Amino acid sequence: MTLGGVRRPAYLWYGAGGPNPEMIMAESEEWRVPPEFQPDPDELDYDLDQALASVVTLRAGVPANAFTAETLGTERSGQGVVIRADGLVLTIGYLITEAEEVWLTTSSGRTVQAHALAYDYESGFGLVQALAIVTWPFLGLGNSSRLTPGTSVVLGGAGGRVRSVAARVVARQEFAGYWEYLLDDAIFTAPGHPHWGGTALIGPRGDLLGIGSLQLQHQAGDGRILPLNMSVPIDLLKPILDDLLTLGRVNRPPRPWLGLFAQEDEDDHIVVVGLAGDGPAKRAGLRAGDRVHEVAGQPVSSLAEFYRALWSLGTAGVDVPLVIEREEDRFDLTVTSADRDRYLRSSRLH
Repeated sequence: MTLGGVRRPAYLWYGAGGPNPEMIMAESEEWRVPPEFQPDPDELDYDLDQALASVVTLRAGVPANAFTAETLGTERSGQGVVIRADGLVLTIGYLITEAEEVWLTTSSGRTVQAHALAYDYESGFGLVQALAIVTWPFLGLGNSSRLTPGTSVVLGGAGGRVRSVAARVVARQEFAGYWEYLLDDAIFTAPGHPHWGGTALIGPRGDLLGIGSLQLQHQAGDGRILPLNMSVPIDLLKPILDDLLTLGRVNRPPRPWLGLFAQEDEDDHIVVVGLAGDGPAKRAGLRAGDRVHEVAGQPVSSLAEFYRALWSLGTAGVDVPLVIEREEDRFDLTVTSADRDRYLRSSRLH
């Protein structure tokens, strides 16, 4: 199945154009998924409660002067999944970017301090390590390539069955995010989990097949607007896990980053909708409302084309020639790209 009519992430216009977990996750501690959407353990071939015990609440504190504070907030909440018995937790990276403090709370109510180890911008995964001695239940990494549309899955939230959703895979397809992000083969599931950041995508065998990233809206054939979740496939973690654990980032040259937020309009144009702090795009004079027509002489009409053309030019620091349209005037503009990591604060080790 290929999704059509997928709308922007539900959080797009919080803040200055980035996902704002502080606003998204300001929910009551008593919330529950309606019973009809909760997973039924009798329909599963694994111990559901044991699997869900590996999902923890994650709360992160970020300094007010951090580069991402304006767009992502300073108090971020979501979830993570324990993937090793020593308290190594996999989450979605935007929750822990520039985090000065991280706290993890298990389903049994134990809270421990943790350290943000790594954030891989290409996949979107983040790693967190508990700083106390723990022996927590954990989920093994499965094979997400086997996950096909129609497969039943569980979107596991911290708090057990009442905060989890029984869902199905509705599509495997490319996803381009407005924050210079692209997945070749994202996993889309429905119904949507209301608090998606860092949820565990649990497969039919009770293993971890993905991490919840965001919620989107899909227009069904009958005109209804349905919420979907997009998850990052776990297979993207396996080849980079050792690098993330030992280096804090993947051992590869960083991609060129412009520091802009963009989306496609109805006329297949790339429109700049925001700028990231004092990043390369702002320094070069780009403005919200500008349209990007070409990258280094290559016409672009989708976010995926835009990003691939940008990244094909070389590594971070390369000059990026653009053709821009502003108020019906077209002109050339060159942006000197950067390594995104150089704009971010390093996490403090406690």
